[in-house]
Amino acid sequence: MSTPQSNINDQYLAAMGVTQWVRRDVSKFEPAFKETLVDDVAELDWETLEARVASCTNCDLHKGRTQTVFGTGNKNAHWMIIGEAPGADEDRQGEPFVGRAGQLLNAMLLAIGLKREEVYIANTVKCRPPNNRNPLPAEAQLCESFLKRQIELIQPDIILAVGKVAAQNILHSDETVGAMRGKQLLLPEFNIPVVVTYHPAYLLRSPGEKRKAWQDLKLARNIFNALKN
Repeated sequence: MSTPQSNINDQYLAAMGVTQWVRRDVSKFEPAFKETLVDDVAELDWETLEARVASCTNCDLHKGRTQTVFGTGNKNAHWMIIGEAPGADEDRQGEPFVGRAGQLLNAMLLAIGLKREEVYIANTVKCRPPNNRNPLPAEAQLCESFLKRQIELIQPDIILAVGKVAAQNILHSDETVGAMRGKQLLLPEFNIPVVVTYHPAYLLRSPGEKRKAWQDLKLARNIFNALKN
């Protein structure tokens, strides 16, 4: 009897030390946040995708926003940085990772030879949650099609997921950042390697963890360099 191709792929990835993640059960999400009709998002180009995000009212987060925070950077980037959710500064300026956390992210990127304008930066959700709370799982789910389409349009070589919310949502995992960091993960739907690290805002509060973040950045750089060689 032949071995199914999916099993062969799983064995191959396991031999490479690549961890795969399986979609978590979303059946427990609140009815108020059920998915709306977003199937056509997969067909949108950059202009129409951004317009769709700007007019989105799929969840209650739109009620408190000043503006949506779509994303910024090089739309042909090799690197994609995915964060959690807009904060107050991002909500005012309409751009992800501004303020002190953004300055630290810029420094982190420069440490591995990347300028902010060379990468593409986006968040898991596009509207600021009230009082800067973490987005609810259902809110992230309703924004997921937008982020997926951004990934499809960019087709990055590697994704750096910064912070627990970003990592858990794109990898569909309940593990902590500490459990996910320090290894090469995989976004199976896109076959893109993912490296998880701490959010810059967390590093500002816990500077002792910057050493670990530097290790994560070096790991991501090594994975990218290996892909290009």
